[in-house]
Amino acid sequence: MKRQGASSGRKRARIPSGKAGAANGFLMEVCVDSVESAVNAERGGADRIELCSGLVEGGTTPSMGVLQVVKQYVQIPVFVMIRPRGGDFLYSDREVEVMKADIRLAKLYGADGLVFGALTEDGHIDKELCMSLIAICRPLPVTFHRAFDMVHDPMAALETLLTLGFERVLTSGCDISALEGLPLIKRLIDQAKGRIVVMPGGGITDRNLQRILEGSGATEFHCSARLARDSGMKFRITGCKICETIELLRPSLPASEKRPPENETNTQVNVLRTLFEFLDPSVPKASSIHRVFY
Repeated sequence: MKRQGASSGRKRARIPSGKAGAANGFLMEVCVDSVESAVNAERGGADRIELCSGLVEGGTTPSMGVLQVVKQYVQIPVFVMIRPRGGDFLYSDREVEVMKADIRLAKLYGADGLVFGALTEDGHIDKELCMSLIAICRPLPVTFHRAFDMVHDPMAALETLLTLGFERVLTSGCDISALEGLPLIKRLIDQAKGRIVVMPGGGITDRNLQRILEGSGATEFHCSARLARDSGMKFRITGCKICETIELLRPSLPASEKRPPENETNTQVNVLRTLFEFLDPSVPKASSIHRVFY
């Protein structure tokens, strides 16, 4: 087929990377695009980081500088996104060259796993390309990202990923959010039978996490949290929007609950911990403050 040219103080059960489930264990992966966000994610209780750039575009390959510094500051595994641009998942030969080069560099700078996806023009997994990329990734684990949500036949695509050797697949159930796609996520997990991790992601919040957990049987979950904060620049040019805000991994808070800037890091860490408590079997599933995780 043609192609187009961070840890909390409490003890929490963990699932080893690449293993489909563990007794009474759940894992939360947090998507970040900066060193500060990675540190906050680990402090908040994340089990693994997905490191990328361009979150507005759904995530693209991060700079190797960011990866190198993130690895200096966090102890939890860092999986690196390999996606040369935003948009679709149909890649040209030159884009494939870039993806292969980025994989090699990510391994060199300490990546613990790689995340990528590629489709053919008719909505099937690009088996030939994925096979060649996986070969370069090894021995690191690989995740097929939400390109999966654009496939023609999700059930058949899952079997293809298994054949290719992917350890996990990130999906919203081919819908606008993991909650909306919950029925398909449940079917995928049932079909997988522990042979591959099916990881729900997309719109997960502390309001819906328990419902997704109970309704899917998933053992790993994916979330991110972003909020634009004011730039610290004192000199401004009227009408210039380039430097007005900075995107950080931090939950969106209702206007009445805004914290002063100096408390932003602690706020984010505490809210992440609130979310992760839903995944700790030793913590009662009590209601908590509602914060949105994108």
